[in-house]
Amino acid sequence: MDRSIVHIDLDSFFVSVERLVNPSLCGKPILVGGAGDRGVVASCSYEARTFGVHSGMPMKQARQLCPEAIIVRGDSSLYSKYSNDITDIIHDTVPVYEKTSIDEFYIDLTGMDRFFGCYTLATELRKRIIKETNLPISFAMSSNKTVSKVGTGEAKPNGQKHIQTGTEKEFLAPLSIKKIPMVGDKTYQLLRGMGVMWIKTLQQMPVEMMQQLLGENGTVIWKKAQGIDNSPVEPYSERKSISTERTFEQDTTDVHMLKGLLVGMAEKLAFQLRSEQQLTACVTVKIRYSDFNTYTMQARIPYTSMDHILIDKVKELFDKLYQKRMLIRLVGVRFSHLVQGGHQYSLFEQTPEQIQLYCAMDKIRKRYGDEAVARAAGNLFKSTKMNPFNGIKK
Repeated sequence: MDRSIVHIDLDSFFVSVERLVNPSLCGKPILVGGAGDRGVVASCSYEARTFGVHSGMPMKQARQLCPEAIIVRGDSSLYSKYSNDITDIIHDTVPVYEKTSIDEFYIDLTGMDRFFGCYTLATELRKRIIKETNLPISFAMSSNKTVSKVGTGEAKPNGQKHIQTGTEKEFLAPLSIKKIPMVGDKTYQLLRGMGVMWIKTLQQMPVEMMQQLLGENGTVIWKKAQGIDNSPVEPYSERKSISTERTFEQDTTDVHMLKGLLVGMAEKLAFQLRSEQQLTACVTVKIRYSDFNTYTMQARIPYTSMDHILIDKVKELFDKLYQKRMLIRLVGVRFSHLVQGGHQYSLFEQTPEQIQLYCAMDKIRKRYGDEAVARAAGNLFKSTKMNPFNGIKK
């Protein structure tokens, strides 16, 4: 039976969500990410891409290429909400799907032709997502994940494409080798040095040559160039952790400021847990020093989503971890071993007054934004406007 694999990608997802919130951004060059020189472009609009800007680029370089760009720091909780909404739509519509990132999915519709046309079903799904979220989305369908992913790139922006079974190699042939998943900058430069620019040339090379050149990865890339990919769509399961981190404009040893940031991080993540009806049983604190050495320390705790418990544990871990007294470049917090059960909170440890306080605070945040109310120490986190997208590419 021929496989029918769909790849879905939300176009410039962070930018598109920001434009929903602020329509005045439409049609303008937008950069989402850290505003400082050490920030990274997490997402950029197509208007910015015409200047040579791309995701993962240092913000300083992006501003030089596109001085008139509008920089938006971004809101990870807002993006997560839209991502979860889209995941729910997909979950309700298709039998098997894999969520590979906040804005990217694979769907296996193999065998659905006996009930619906697979491409028709994918088209209807795209229409529903656009109608219910007002977000642009592109997809491609083929016999495997590699060709579908490449096809989605060719269908953008806000389009769709069907690569018929048996035409995979023909479809790939005229495209740049950079289109092949796994071909990064180093591999691209290596192949370019051999005169290989187009997938067609790679298709004509003996597989043994690619093996000698790149080892096992060479064989995988050669197969992808031929349109061969038997990897399955892995059924999606809920994430097991949430995290956030902050890279500083200038390395620091200001312990008061560092603890204030960690309090704000823990408070915001705890609110996210409660909003999603989840509890955590493991807290991790991360420190990266100015010499780029990175250290983490974690502790198991009873399941909870309460700020004061999590904040105390985060500060305790930081005190144990921060031993070098060197300049710090980055700090981060992660909550893992997540389970559903937000309604339980930590009833055996809390007073009714504490639970009422959290409910009141969460109600205010949900109505006026997650920064509407916070502890005094956590306000340092808010005032410095943490960049949650350092290292995240889109």
